[in-house]
Amino acid sequence: MSTVGKAVSLLELFTLAEPEIGLSELARNAGLDKATTRRLLVALINGRLVEQEPRSRRYRLGAGLSRLARIRDAHFPFVRVAAPVARALALETGETVHVSEFSAGALLTVDVALSAKANRVNVDVGQVLPLHGTASGIAFLSACDGAAADAYLGGPLDKFTPHTVASREGVMEAVRAAAAHGYSRSAQGYEEGVHSVAAPIFGADGRAIGTLAVASPVSRIDDAVAVRQGEAAVRAAREISAGLGGEVARLGTGSERANFILSGN
Repeated sequence: MSTVGKAVSLLELFTLAEPEIGLSELARNAGLDKATTRRLLVALINGRLVEQEPRSRRYRLGAGLSRLARIRDAHFPFVRVAAPVARALALETGETVHVSEFSAGALLTVDVALSAKANRVNVDVGQVLPLHGTASGIAFLSACDGAAADAYLGGPLDKFTPHTVASREGVMEAVRAAAAHGYSRSAQGYEEGVHSVAAPIFGADGRAIGTLAVASPVSRIDDAVAVRQGEAAVRAAREISAGLGGEVARLGTGSERANFILSGN
């Protein structure tokens, strides 16, 4: 792994649940020795990407990341556009809504509007979602660039629960269904007890750049509720797409769309 890759691996260890981490733990979790880890941290501190808490001496993400995020948001305001739509959908459905953006072969959760109910699905900002086993991933595959779909489906497909669809044929069947309906549906494919529906968010070229999903305890879902949630997710995702200057691709029937993206066109 390159020096840059090692530095990035350290940044990716910080989460909402663990915002501050000590040197020894960082080194252990990154698979690096302490001397290398300390050297990388010094470089990240100099770039304001990491800072050290004065009292505990533990490390946390630095303000330089916020500056970079603001620069990106000024040119591509994905979260700024999506967040109010996600909150409105959470109020409409009474369930947790989360928005993901495609990056480096996976979906990165960039915004979450939690359900107000005590029994709810919790999703963390920063959570990485695979492109199979999740409603978000299947929705993305149903409308993404064909090369991205082929590259992902050509690799190993892990099983996360006993319900995960982990064969290329099974995933393609789910993708065709999502393309036909405009939204995907997954019951316990990534986390047991969780049901989700998701719709793609489109960019200016008519291809998916992310997804919006409604996540519910599976005990609250039947087919009628799932359909209502799916249709609401489609409307909300299209509102976000329009706000970003995106346009829904018109590729014909569900089967034609699935075959189109999976053929690499």
